[in-house]
Amino acid sequence: MNIRPVLSKADKKAFVDLPYRLYVENPNWVPPLKDEIYSLLSTDKNPWFEHGEAQLFVAESEGRITGRISAHLDYLALLQPVEQGMGPGTGFWGFLEAEDDSIARALLGAAEEWLRTKGMTKSMGPISFSYWDEIGLLIQGFDHPPTAMMAYNAAPYQDWVEGAGYAGVQDLYTYALPIAGGFPEIVNRVVASGERNSRIRIRRVNKKIFAAEAAIIIGILNDAWSDNWGFVPFTEAEIAYAGKKLKPLVFNDLIRIAEVEGEPAAFMMALPDINEKLIGYAGNLMPFNWAKLLWWLRKPNARKMRVPLMGVLKKYQSSRVASQLAFMLIEFIRRDAVDKFGSEYGEFGWVVSSNGPMRSVGEAVGGVVNKVYRIYEKSLCRGGSTD
Repeated sequence: MNIRPVLSKADKKAFVDLPYRLYVENPNWVPPLKDEIYSLLSTDKNPWFEHGEAQLFVAESEGRITGRISAHLDYLALLQPVEQGMGPGTGFWGFLEAEDDSIARALLGAAEEWLRTKGMTKSMGPISFSYWDEIGLLIQGFDHPPTAMMAYNAAPYQDWVEGAGYAGVQDLYTYALPIAGGFPEIVNRVVASGERNSRIRIRRVNKKIFAAEAAIIIGILNDAWSDNWGFVPFTEAEIAYAGKKLKPLVFNDLIRIAEVEGEPAAFMMALPDINEKLIGYAGNLMPFNWAKLLWWLRKPNARKMRVPLMGVLKKYQSSRVASQLAFMLIEFIRRDAVDKFGSEYGEFGWVVSSNGPMRSVGEAVGGVVNKVYRIYEKSLCRGGSTD
């Protein structure tokens, strides 16, 4: 077995193609569009590389690619407070795929050695590449496909990663819930009290001015999430990149902004679960999948919705208004998801395990944890610890 850096176009193609072979018989793996993976890995297209650098590695055995991993640095993460999980000395790995335990350990070792050469003292992952991309190793919920923009990996990976000396540092939860019949009465009462509050206005986003609306949303997000474990702020370039990527999935009825006395104070975004379509596309839009997808995107009939993002400005988070804003956003979007998109189920998350208030919101609307992802870390100091 040979672990080597990805240096050529052929190497990158092998890096991208590997999971399509490893999971070809797994009915719960959703093949991502290959064009999006290439864009994510591109230093020219992905603005993450304006504040990060990465080295991709592949494992090769007898001329066949048998594993892959990335090792990377995020210079914005290095500036974050240590008590929030990141900070000085924190390097990352991601995109891990391997045929067996020995290959996984060798790949992790190669990533760790690269991080050491960069002066890092802690290895954390999987984060591929950013806090805002796919993060966490799936450790619970293998029996059903992930929703849009959520990761999936084989069950043995947990033992392989932990066997390589990694310890869990944070879990991420997703909450599944039926939405067609409405929410518990206690939620309805909070919504009704918010509707009587003349200070509050809940409005739909305007897709015609999507760039301006996205800037408002990211402004709220960067403030609302700034104290969360692992937080790394979105840059302006990343806002534009994410907006362009998500625009086909954006519908005015499914993204709301809450205003308090005319000031944007909270938001919530729901997305039709595009994985319901992608699961049959094998990662390619050609020759005819592009037409099928465009037709579906005109007005999706989506059985499931995913709520990837919501946030309330910090200045309201300890007030009664916060619960009114949160539950009004959830209820108003639920109504349109059911009435206009035919949705029956929702998935809320991920929610970091240390975020008690957001976990309470997920539970209050009747959500049950259906997937758990884990972030791991390991000291890179020989014989030392991460403390």
